[in-house]
Amino acid sequence: MNRSDRRPGRLALAGGIALALGLAGIAGAWVGAPGLARPSVELTMRYSSFSSGLIEVPLGVPVTIVLRNADPIEHEWIVGDAASHQRHRTGTEPIHGARPTEASVPAGQTRSTTITFTTAGDQVFVCHLPGHEAYGMVGTLRVVPAGE
Repeated sequence: MNRSDRRPGRLALAGGIALALGLAGIAGAWVGAPGLARPSVELTMRYSSFSSGLIEVPLGVPVTIVLRNADPIEHEWIVGDAASHQRHRTGTEPIHGARPTEASVPAGQTRSTTITFTTAGDQVFVCHLPGHEAYGMVGTLRVVPAGE
């Protein structure tokens, strides 16, 4: 077999690789296209603090908030306006999960919630367990128009 006899095999291999890479690029663009993939935000609770003090989410788009508690104690994540936080500071609701804007996260566990925010602007998220807010378990959730 001479050298020219092997060239078609090389071209087929190169063509197959190029096709595979092209299809992977198309699939990646399709998955990341607006409206096709649900955005998500991961927030870790460790040393009685949140991994980020600011998270941004798109307005009018369902977003999944993944809450990972890496501490050996329970935490909660409550996002809302001042009135909502004032209500929670009294400690009358020991377990959260019925509302998508409230979650209790047991030690070493993960919880997720999906929320569609309908108003742009800043809201506050807080862990209202005794002493946690004073210790600094507070952050800002910024709702921005989709695409910004």
